[in-house]
Amino acid sequence: MRITYLTAGAAGMFCGSCMNDNAVARELINAGHDCVLMPVYTPIRTDVEDMSVDRVFLGGVNVYLSQKLGAFRLLPRWMTGWLDHPLLVKALTSKAGKTSPELLGQLTLSMLDGLAGRQRKEFEDLLSFLQTNVRPETILLTNLLIGGVIPQMATNADVWVMLQGDDIFLDSLSESDRREVIAKMRGLVGHVKGFLCHCSTYAHFMQELFAIPPQKMHVVPLGVATRDFIESQGEASSREKKTASEQPKIHLGYLARMAPEKGLHRLVDAFIELKRNPRWESLRLELAGWMGPQHAKYWKEQQNKLSRAGLDGQWNYAGTLDRNQKVRYLKSLDLFCVPTEYADPKGIFLLEAVAAGLPYVMPDHGAFPEVHQRLGRFRSQGFSGALFQHDSAKDLVTELELALEQSPHRSEASSELLEELEISTHAKRLLAVLQGKSNS
Repeated sequence: MRITYLTAGAAGMFCGSCMNDNAVARELINAGHDCVLMPVYTPIRTDVEDMSVDRVFLGGVNVYLSQKLGAFRLLPRWMTGWLDHPLLVKALTSKAGKTSPELLGQLTLSMLDGLAGRQRKEFEDLLSFLQTNVRPETILLTNLLIGGVIPQMATNADVWVMLQGDDIFLDSLSESDRREVIAKMRGLVGHVKGFLCHCSTYAHFMQELFAIPPQKMHVVPLGVATRDFIESQGEASSREKKTASEQPKIHLGYLARMAPEKGLHRLVDAFIELKRNPRWESLRLELAGWMGPQHAKYWKEQQNKLSRAGLDGQWNYAGTLDRNQKVRYLKSLDLFCVPTEYADPKGIFLLEAVAAGLPYVMPDHGAFPEVHQRLGRFRSQGFSGALFQHDSAKDLVTELELALEQSPHRSEASSELLEELEISTHAKRLLAVLQGKSNS
């Protein structure tokens, strides 16, 4: 099967959507399919081998300049194409500041206009590459926001769209722009073969938001790479090698972007509250994840809170981790928690924590309740986890304390659980939908 997968880069930061896109593309290629992963806006960043082509389409620099400068739009492609070089795009966008909602709204509207918008040259280049170089049977888009030329794509291929966070972006727009953007996105639905979501709750929400016919919506449970977790089974972390005289530490861990939307401040506050109880003297807070420059002040505020609580030396920030470091980090923890403020439609970090054998406490919104239910049948095999009321700081502390009272510790995930979580299982389910062999 010839599949082209368009994935949106995230300006140099780790992004769950592009990491999932990359992992799926790798599995499809390994299964013998002709899958081409094409990054748009910026190069993608992953913690494993990058499967994307060494080229950026709808490059962020060209897209921005085409939006802002009328004269730039008159330049021929041979004069502007060099601005799409991956290294240049990466360098110019990695330090970019926050875009104003007004510009963001107008840019989004223009992109959704496709060939009728200000980025006509960029879209023509994309369509030319698709029609001349890859000629796919199926085109899979990582979101609907990049779908301005779906009508043109659909003349030669089946177009599918993964919905995994479009609504979060829409909420950053002004109300008037948001309404207009949604109207344009709804206008593309008729040209799309089908839509894919990772959980039914989110699928129902997006179905209503974009007026998607029920028969076009499909739910494919998410998966993650578990092979390296299997390969490292039986390894003891340095923290597990304690002498008999040492009091065992309990490591409460977080692995996500160091950002407000991921709920880092919520976990810091809960940790401070728990440490007021002498019973949890041995509790440590372990933090890891990418932190952008826009969140430096936010991170400093969290550090100051911990210092004022007298908890210096009882927490650690491990920074941005590569794949091997991530596996070792997760296997050094005893309990996992990422108390997101938003309803995360994926929850990749939770699946990785479960693959590492970690018990968890997660919010009861987004994909987490369905993941929790989906994995419930493995509880007899040592799997454990709990949900807390997502808008209640008190309930977060309560559920963490209940988990701590059960002496949480990491255990090896069963082969059946790992198979359910495995990215190859997800890719097979996705492929079955694309080939019309699934009723999901």
